[in-house]
Order: sequence, then C-alpha cells, then structure tokens
Amino acid sequence: MIENYLKVAWRNMLKHPLNTGLNIFGLTLGLVSCILMMLYVVDELSYDRFHSRAERIFRINTYAKFGGTEQDLAETPDPIGPTLKNDFPQVEAYVRLFTQNGSRLVRKGNEYLEEPRTVFADSTLFKVFDLPVRSGNPETALVRPNSVVITESTAKKYFGSTDAVGKTVEVDKSPYYVSAVVQDIPSNSHFHFDFIFPMSGLDYGWGNFLTTNFNTYILLKDGADHRIFDKNLAAVITKYIYPQAKELLKLKSPEDFNRGDTRFQFNLTALTDIHLRSNRRGEIEANGNMQFVSIFTAVAIFVLLIACINFMNLSTARSTARAKEVGVRKVLGTSRSSLIGQFMTESIFTAALSLVLAGGLTWLAIPFFNQIAAKELSIRYLVNPYVVSVFVCLPVLVGLLAGSYPAFFLSGFKPIAMLKTNTGNPAGKNSFRDILVVFQFITCIMLMIGTIIIYRQLSYIQTKNLGFNKEQILIIDGARALGEHTESFKNEFMGLPGVTSGTVSGFLPISPSLRNGQTLARQADRSPENMFDTQSWVVDFDYIKTMGMKIVKGRGFSRGFGSDENGIIINQSLAKLLGYPDPVGHLLYSGDPGQKPFTVIGVVEDFHYESLRSNIGPLFFSLGTHTDRMAFRVDAGASPAVLNQAEKLWKAAATGAPFQYRFMDEAFDAMYRTEQRVGEVAVIFAVLAILIACMGLFGLATYMADQRRREIGIRKVLGANPSEIVSLLSSDFLKPVLIAILIACPLGYYCMGQWLGNFAYRIDVEWWILVTASLLAIFIALLTVSFQSLKAALTNPVKSLQNE
Repeated sequence: MIENYLKVAWRNMLKHPLNTGLNIFGLTLGLVSCILMMLYVVDELSYDRFHSRAERIFRINTYAKFGGTEQDLAETPDPIGPTLKNDFPQVEAYVRLFTQNGSRLVRKGNEYLEEPRTVFADSTLFKVFDLPVRSGNPETALVRPNSVVITESTAKKYFGSTDAVGKTVEVDKSPYYVSAVVQDIPSNSHFHFDFIFPMSGLDYGWGNFLTTNFNTYILLKDGADHRIFDKNLAAVITKYIYPQAKELLKLKSPEDFNRGDTRFQFNLTALTDIHLRSNRRGEIEANGNMQFVSIFTAVAIFVLLIACINFMNLSTARSTARAKEVGVRKVLGTSRSSLIGQFMTESIFTAALSLVLAGGLTWLAIPFFNQIAAKELSIRYLVNPYVVSVFVCLPVLVGLLAGSYPAFFLSGFKPIAMLKTNTGNPAGKNSFRDILVVFQFITCIMLMIGTIIIYRQLSYIQTKNLGFNKEQILIIDGARALGEHTESFKNEFMGLPGVTSGTVSGFLPISPSLRNGQTLARQADRSPENMFDTQSWVVDFDYIKTMGMKIVKGRGFSRGFGSDENGIIINQSLAKLLGYPDPVGHLLYSGDPGQKPFTVIGVVEDFHYESLRSNIGPLFFSLGTHTDRMAFRVDAGASPAVLNQAEKLWKAAATGAPFQYRFMDEAFDAMYRTEQRVGEVAVIFAVLAILIACMGLFGLATYMADQRRREIGIRKVLGANPSEIVSLLSSDFLKPVLIAILIACPLGYYCMGQWLGNFAYRIDVEWWILVTASLLAIFIALLTVSFQSLKAALTNPVKSLQNE
C-alpha cells in the first residue's frame, strides 16, 4: 500500500513540475534558514557548559553606588575569594583571574611576539574549571612564581610540538618554566588564554577590600543553594568591608552602605549566564546578548513557518484541481481512508525530500555563515537526540498539516458532485489561505523594518559626534617594548612628514583599552555623601591635541606650568556631577588620604570612551607616563609613507619586537562588530523570507489564473481590457498584504524600540521607515503576481473558451 502511495506521489510530482519545484525549493530554503539560525542559537546557549561542574560555578560581582555615580562590576577585591572559602562551608573552591597586566612580549627565536591573551590565576584553577591538562601536574602547575601554563597551540607555536613541559620561554625578558600544557580553551567559553601565570608571581598590594581588580569565581558544594548563599554575602560587607571603609568614608555603622543613595553589594552570576546575561564593567571578553539570541530564534521559527505556509498553500490550492481524480477513485471503490493515506503520504514524502536537500545545502552553507557570524559552527552541533527528533518529526508535521485539507475535505465529497464540477473549493475564495498569506507578509515586513533600523543605528554610531576625532589616528601597540627609547622614538616619529601630533598613553577612547577607576571626594572629610567613582586616565601633554578633543573651560596641560603635576582635567559629566558653576580651581580629594589633592585646571568636552550603549560617565585626566600604546595623528594620504618610515624607526629602537599598528577608526568600528554581523544576518534572512513568500505568491497566482481562465475569457469577450484584468487578479493578493501592513507596522515599531533601548544614544523609529517597508512589501507582491496576471490578461479568449 505504501509503495503504491509513493509511486502515485512521484508521478504527481513529475506531472506538475512548477508546483513541485516551488513546494520543495521553498520548504528547503526555510529549513536551511532555520537550521543555520538554530546552529547559531545552540552555540550561543552552549557557552561554558563544557565544564562538568558548570551548574555549581558562580562569579562574584560588585555593585557600588555613592555620590551620584554607580558601578556594576564583574570584578571584586582580591581577598573575597579566600574569605568566602574560609567563612562559608558551602564553598568548595575558589579561583581568581587577573587580566589587567595586558599583553606580554614573548621571545621566539630572534624576535618578540605580542601575546594579548594572558592571565594570572590561582593554583586552584583546575579545581574549578575543566581545562584538560595534556602534560604536567595540575596540582602544582600554578604554584611556582616563575612558571607558566600554556595551551597546545601555543606550545606548537613556540616549541614546534606539545612536548613543552620543563622547557623555558622568555616573557618580557624574564625566563619562565613551562609547568603544564593544557588543551586549547573551546571557542564557546567566556574567556580564552594562551599564557596562564601563577598568582604568586603577581606584584600587587594584597588585602585591600576597597579595590576591585579580580574576576573571582566560586565552586559551591553539591546541594548548596546559590540563592541562599547570595543573601549571605551581606555578612562579608559587615565583617570585612566596613572596618576598612569606616575611617576612610566616615561611616557610623555597616547600614550606611545601604542608606540613601549609597549602596555596596556583592552578588552572584551563574557561569552559564555570563556570556548572554552579563554586560558589566570588567568583563574578561565582550559577551553576547540574550536579546539577539531571542531575535534569531524568533526569526528562525518565522522563516520556517513562512516556508511551511507556502507548502500548505500550494498543496491545498493544487488539491482542488484533483477533485475529478478523487471522484473517479471513489466511483471505482477507493475507500476514504485510502484517499486520506494517499494525500498524507504525498505531503510527507515531499516534506521529507525537502529536509534531505536542506541537510546538504546547510552543510555547504556553514563555512559562508561562519564567516559572516564569526562563529565556528558545525553540523555536529545538531547531533543530539532532542534536535534530531525535532527535525525528523518536522516533515511529518508539515506533511500532516499540508495534506489535511485534501485528505479530509476532498475525500468527504460525493463523487457525482465532484465529477460534475471538477473542483472542490474555488482557489480564490479560501479564507484560511488568505490568513496564512497575511502571516507571511507580517513576518517579511517586520524583518524589513528591523533590517532598516539596524543599519540606520549603525550609520548613526559611525557618524555621531564622539567628542574626539577618530580619523587618521595611527595606534602603535606594545610601545613598552621601546623601554628607555620611548621618548626618543616619539620625537623621531613626530619629525616624519605628514605627522602632526603624537601621544604616549595606554588609555584610548576605544575598546579594548586600559581603564582605571578611582574614587574622589569633593571635600577632605571623604564622607559617602561627597564621594563618587570616576575614570582616571594617565596622559601626556599632547594627548588632548592628538585626540582632537576640545577644552571648554580652563586650559590643557602645559609644559610651562610646573603645578600641572597635581592638576587634572575633568570631562563635562564630572563637572556636572560636582555642581559648581565653574569647577576650574576647585580641589578634589583622592580616596587615599595620603595622596595630595588634585586641582581642576580645565574641563574637556564630553567624549565617548565606551560603547554608545552606555552613557558618558565622569572622567579625569592626570599628567603622567603610561607606555602601553602610542597614537599619532597623520595627514590624509601620508599614511603609507609614514608606515614605511615608522617600521624602520621601530626596528631600530625596539630590536626583535613586532611592529603592530592599527587605525583608530577601524578599532572603533570593531566595537560594533556584533551589531554589524546581526545586520548582515538580518539582511540575508529577510531576503530569504521575502523570496520564500514570493515563491508562494507566484504559485498561487499561477494557479488562480488557471482556475479563472474561463472567467477571464468571458470578461475579455465582453470588452474588458488587459489592465482591468491585471487589476482584478492583483487586487486579490493586495488585500492580505495591506492587512499584514496594518498589523506588522505597530509590531515592528514596538520590537525595534525595545532593541534600540539597549543604546544610550540611538535613533528614533521614524514614520518613513514603516512606510518604506510597507511600500516595498506592496511592490514585491505586485511584481510577483503581475507576470502571471499579465500573461492571463493577454491570453486569447478563444483558447480559454474553446473547450467550454
């Protein structure tokens, strides 16, 4: 029986190649889109789940608010980890990571390579995280101060093989003993390191509960409730933070930490939530966004639904043409159950064929998708019982839905009536099919609105006045390799034709770059009411000029003023926070009572030093030396010549060190690469959704023109011109599109308004964006059906009526 069903199904597919092609190709595209998007979503949701104890690992965060400023930090004071282990039996182990030393210079032969992925870690690292050790002893690997743990790829890079334990590597001109080699950290981890140094080798002022520079993780024991443990963190503030802060902040009781506008709290973030649900200051790497995952999941489902709706529409439309076939079968004695089985088998067979084709196309498309999405996706991600069961059941479900109409509706008709009319329900009067078309275009219009707004927001980011000029600034990384030659290199570089200014500082208004928080007070008594947190950047005399920033009050740093040693330049946000009519000349006091007060000598115009997702926070410049990076402003057109000369100067001054450079505008654009990738992916899937929807419209238009062939012929005989015929046929498809516009525009406005809410500085969802998407939808629908409508309108009525 099944064999006969399949034979008939195959013959029907060959008999109607256009309908078959549209059905299979549309559903295949929808499945490919869905699979690719779900691969992306599965990868995003898999972050850090490869750790066997992931459900018991939590990161400690710090939240501080006082003096009108607030900080939500992924970092903690250094004693928090040991304190929690000692005071709370629920804590099985802890580990701290310190990443603020930046990149390190590692010698390879006669040259030095800059390695940015370095970290200091406690010896308990391997007790908390699953980092498989290929060679070496994990118990002792991070004990000796002059030892280092490296990854397999790093071992091959510097030693030619993974057999590196016991060998020596030179880091920042000091020898380090390779104590262990670990497997490369998977791509779906929220941190990636190539060099792991023992915490015992870090030169740091230990024991201060008031500075936050460490990413601290704890492993809770089996059965420990993290929600209850989270509440216990308040006791740490009372017992440890309050005694150190009491004198400094003039506190009277621990409750002062949570009184009025003052807050100081610790809280937990689950390891598996860090990548998608944490965007705090001090994150080790840029994290993902749960909102994007939700959007991609919705798009995957809707694109697949569009394809399924096409499949159902075309299947039900074509089924009415088979009414005569059903009538003949019933006259010859075919039971209703056999007819149902035949239609169901045909639908499921077509859907299954689409799934097979989709698997092959997905395999071919993955490398291209990986390039766009910056992922390392593989089809193996979907090889798990849950996902496999979903995709195995999918063709059955789609087949059942698509075959339900012909199977149950047509098979129930009386054969005499079917043989007389040759049709079941007229194709152009199916309300359910119109509803499905409306749903298709709602999705397409919303995707178009979303795509336009994403690109508009990215354009706004790239053209907004940032408070500094990012164009034509050449950044040289790893400048500390110059050592004592730093100033002479800068002077020689400044002498090159086309170079107008230069500065030496690791603090730049791009990410990643150095950041340093500091607590200041308006008065010497340093009470919580007059203290606030701010960014503190060390710069030189030429920094403001090189960055193209503007002094709006007072003056900049000058070599002619010896008093600038204790002078600071504040930004407008800090000036507003202080509340003085003119802050120039006022004193500000450091959180350290032993430090001299700062004198405000100038106010710089606010500039964006973080992503435009965040508001501009208070910041001040102090005069000093920080040789992590150099930046030079170069005339347009002079860059190639300057780069050639700069490399020669570098090789002479920093023997063996790599010459690494970038331009600030490119580094700035990289801060929004996630949004750019989302925009590119959105365009691709918007086009696919529209294409799939248009294929369905084309198929329906073709069938409707065929069904109304007699009506069109009669109208032409009675004097109707081609334009009237085209208008008649097109209007049937415009109605559901117009209904879709009325629903999609407010939905798109709301959804994209929510997405734009992630940006502190953003565009408005303007009316013309909704109108543009609506007109595009109408144009695409008309373009799709016009070919068949015009073809029907120009057909000779004699051919249409010759068999009537």
